[in-house]
Amino acid sequence: MATSCTACAQQADFNEVGKQMAIMLQNSHFARIQYDAKLSQLFLDDYIGDLDSGRLYFTKVDIDAFHAKYGERLHELLLQGKSVEAATEIYRVFEKRVEARVALTEKLLKEEAFDFTGQDSVMRSRKDAPWPKDEREAVETWKLQIKEAVLGETLRRELMTKLAAEKGKPDPSKTDRDPKEKISLRYKRFLNSVKDVDDEDISSMFFSSVSRAYDPHTDYMSARDISKFKDDMKNELVGIGALLSAEEDGATKIMGIVVGGPADSEGTLKLNDRVVAVNTLNSPRPEDFTDIMFMKIDKVVDLIRGQESTSVALKIEPAGAPPGETKVVVIKRGKVALKADQASGEIIDMKKSDGTAERIGVITLPAFYADFDDGNVRCSVDVERILQRMIDEKIEGLVLDLRNNGGGSLEEVRRMTGFFINRGPVVQVKNTLGQVQVKEADNGRPMYDGPMVVMTDKSSASASEILAGALQDYNRAVIVGDSSTFGKGTVQQMMDIGRMLPLFAARNRAGSLKMTIQKFYRPSGSSTQMDGVVPQVVFPSLSDALEIGERYLDNPLAHDRIRPAADFNAADPQVLFVPRLKELSQERLKANKDFSYIIDDVVKAKERIRLNKVSLNKEARQKELDSEDAAQKARNTERRERFSKIAEQDKASMKFMKLTLDDVAKPGLREYDPSAENAEYMRKAKDENADLDDTPKWPSGMDPVKRESINVLRDLVHMTENAKTAGLLRKAN
Repeated sequence: MATSCTACAQQADFNEVGKQMAIMLQNSHFARIQYDAKLSQLFLDDYIGDLDSGRLYFTKVDIDAFHAKYGERLHELLLQGKSVEAATEIYRVFEKRVEARVALTEKLLKEEAFDFTGQDSVMRSRKDAPWPKDEREAVETWKLQIKEAVLGETLRRELMTKLAAEKGKPDPSKTDRDPKEKISLRYKRFLNSVKDVDDEDISSMFFSSVSRAYDPHTDYMSARDISKFKDDMKNELVGIGALLSAEEDGATKIMGIVVGGPADSEGTLKLNDRVVAVNTLNSPRPEDFTDIMFMKIDKVVDLIRGQESTSVALKIEPAGAPPGETKVVVIKRGKVALKADQASGEIIDMKKSDGTAERIGVITLPAFYADFDDGNVRCSVDVERILQRMIDEKIEGLVLDLRNNGGGSLEEVRRMTGFFINRGPVVQVKNTLGQVQVKEADNGRPMYDGPMVVMTDKSSASASEILAGALQDYNRAVIVGDSSTFGKGTVQQMMDIGRMLPLFAARNRAGSLKMTIQKFYRPSGSSTQMDGVVPQVVFPSLSDALEIGERYLDNPLAHDRIRPAADFNAADPQVLFVPRLKELSQERLKANKDFSYIIDDVVKAKERIRLNKVSLNKEARQKELDSEDAAQKARNTERRERFSKIAEQDKASMKFMKLTLDDVAKPGLREYDPSAENAEYMRKAKDENADLDDTPKWPSGMDPVKRESINVLRDLVHMTENAKTAGLLRKAN
């Protein structure tokens, strides 16, 4: 027994971790992929691509050598418990190549007189570029990359100076470093991050590549990853409540302070303070401070976080103090609620043409979060509280905003869907044996059965797609947004690798495997895998020009269908009046200047991606920038005038009430200005460069997609009322 406890305190053998992970993948992954040399090639290609995605460090000679030595053997080395040595060997070659490129960068920046009058160019994206055939070609490719970096930084600085002069504001570039110095520091930080790795870091990168060869969402999670994942899922962490940013000169800057958090309550730490060292135990000895200059930000975060009620000491350079002046700030760690990532709502009272008001609710859900440890935090409970208050306040229609919601807990989305439908199937889940389980809504009757619109975009994934897909299948809500959602139709389960290690083996920091074990299907039987959820009402979106979605990831599983769920009973589609809603929305979109701008931007973005070329001729680049600047200024001028009128109209016709989780139990509704800067949860440092951007803010804080979604909802509300009056509305669910 003593031996086991000793083993638990030691770090796990990552070769053994890799072996057990490989066995788990073979036995439990949904796709039952053949474990052979072909899969080994995928392991290697993904690992190499993860290290050098821009194909700038390795050469074709390196790649050929890796494939000759390991291309058909990695799967065997994993099972033999020898894979970490191979991964480390490849990583050390990468490290040597980075050292060489950074040394070359220093030489070029000191000695090269860059000529920006020629016809040189670089590729905008090198993800599909051929590997440099040898070191000589790699050096020539790198020289052009550094030349582009110098030109880009020079043009950025000149643009800041120009904008500052035009607006009569201080020039932020005056206190900035020379372009060459900035680039030197940038690569120094990168080199330091490459060298600041241990066996756990290398193993984590390699095991992630192995797992992603099965599908994009199967992944190895290190102990650090698991801790962050749990914090993200429960919207809570133990730390000091500060937003950190890596500075080019190596320091870590305080860019935000959580209102009411430990740092805010202690009061000494200020925005723009620079942290240079951390004493994680707050011991009195100076040698216990860890120098964090050029340390990766995730490792800095690890040092600052810790157990609740313990203290951490930060050595800081106070903002505005003379160079070199430092002081020590001691902060007691505590729980920090990430309130900005919680469900929230607003109620909008909108005047109708007859002078009466209609009331709509908007619920924004950033993620399907849940505390997997003790269940104290659940997004379905939060949404239920907000929704019930909205019902009590007699909303006539509801918008559910799932934009940028990447998913989360399957149980939470199952429960939440039941707020809007009668008891019935929400999602079907199929395992690797083809067995299908139907997960149903709990409620006998819906909490809310009124008109409803769900907003989605290309980043709405997984649980978001389950909810949107189910409500669409039942003809319960109108889905609006981008041409489709992300297309992730798979279910993952966390599996502790430590439990699979031999009896007396060390288990500490062994990590977990986030394994795809099931696919999910809509009540109608269609998978959201690859295809996502296609809205009934589609808006123009810049994301349509970008490679966003499951189909653009490596090794995605295929789309398929199964039979509709046995108890699936959809409402008559006519209750949603979709053809008429689309017609009315199209009329508004055609007349909407902001959506026409989006369409123009999509065309330009597609052309840039097609050309995949960046000129290194300063005059040509300046012409491009001047053209873009002129177009943006014209757009801003037009928008300022139009937005001013819209804001006046909104003020006369709308009233906005905030409904956060802190508000739902309070009497009355809190009126607020949605266009005002929101520092309710976090105070953020001012960005001097952003201050030069005179792009007007959206009137009443409503971007075009949100405003048009509300218009679609209002149309739906009116049509539903008219149908009820005429006795035409019939509901099946």
